[in-house]
Amino acid sequence: MSSSPYYAPKGGHPAQTELLTDRAMFTEAYAVIPKGVIRDIVTSYLPFWDNTRLWVLARPLTGFAETFSQYIMEVSPGGGSDRPELDDLAEGVIFVVDGELELKLNGVEHKLVPGGYAFIPPRTNWTLHNRSGAVASFHWLRKHYEAVEGVPMPEAFVTNERDIEPIPMPGTEGRWVTTRFVDMSDMRHDMHVNIVTFEPGGTIPFAETHVMEHGLYVLEGKAVYRLNQDWVEVEAGDFMWLRAFCPQACYAGGPSRFRYLLYKDVNRTVKLTLGQQPKRSA
Repeated sequence: MSSSPYYAPKGGHPAQTELLTDRAMFTEAYAVIPKGVIRDIVTSYLPFWDNTRLWVLARPLTGFAETFSQYIMEVSPGGGSDRPELDDLAEGVIFVVDGELELKLNGVEHKLVPGGYAFIPPRTNWTLHNRSGAVASFHWLRKHYEAVEGVPMPEAFVTNERDIEPIPMPGTEGRWVTTRFVDMSDMRHDMHVNIVTFEPGGTIPFAETHVMEHGLYVLEGKAVYRLNQDWVEVEAGDFMWLRAFCPQACYAGGPSRFRYLLYKDVNRTVKLTLGQQPKRSA
C-alpha cells in the first residue's frame, strides 16, 4: 500500500465534551470548511456507488459555487461504481489522496495511487473500483463543459503529480510553484485543477483579484490566507471557496511546505446574462 503525504478525512463524530466554536465561515465572498467539520454526520451517498460515502465541499448554489462541484469520495474495500457519472454534460477530474484505486477509462485500466490524477471529458466510458484491502479517498471535481464551435473537446488522460515538473512563479526563487496538469494555452480546456506549493515563508505578496472562481483544498501544511478583508488560519484538510473577484493573498508560515489543490474556471468568453447557459454543440 502506497503511503500518502496528503490529508484525507476519516470521519468520526465529535464528543459531547468538545467546544462548539470552530473556524467554519460562510460569507458572500468566500467560505471556509475546516477539517474538523468533515464528520460522519455530514456524509452523503450517490446512486450506483457501492460501499462509498462522500463529503460535498462545493456545489452550484445561489450565493456559493457557480461553476463546479467538488466531492471527497471515500471508497471502502470492494466499493466503487460501474456508472459513476450520470450527467452527459459533466467533465471531471479525479485526484487521489489516500489508498489505491483501479480506474478503467475508455477500456484501458489504470492503477491510481496518491498523487494520481485523471481528466475525464463528458460522455466518457469509465469505471472506478477499490480492489485493495484498505479505504481509498479521492477528490472528484465536476463541471459542465462549455463547448466552443471550432474548438475540439479535450481528450482523457491519466498521470501522477510526481511525474510533472512544477513551474516556479517568476521572481519567487522557487518559493511558490504550480504543478500544472494542463497547458494554460490549450483552449480545449475550460477548467484547470492544479497543485500550488509554497515553501515556508513563501507568499502571495498582493491581493489577487480576478474573474476565476476558486476552490482550494489544503493537501499539506498550514498558512494564513487572506480572504476578502479577513486573514484566516488554514491547515491540511481545510477547504476554501472564493467567489470571482474575491481578494486573496497568502503567507506560508511553516514549518513545512503549504500545498493545496486548486480549481478555477478558465478560457471562455464571459457570459453577459446572469444565469445564461453556455451554448453546447450537438
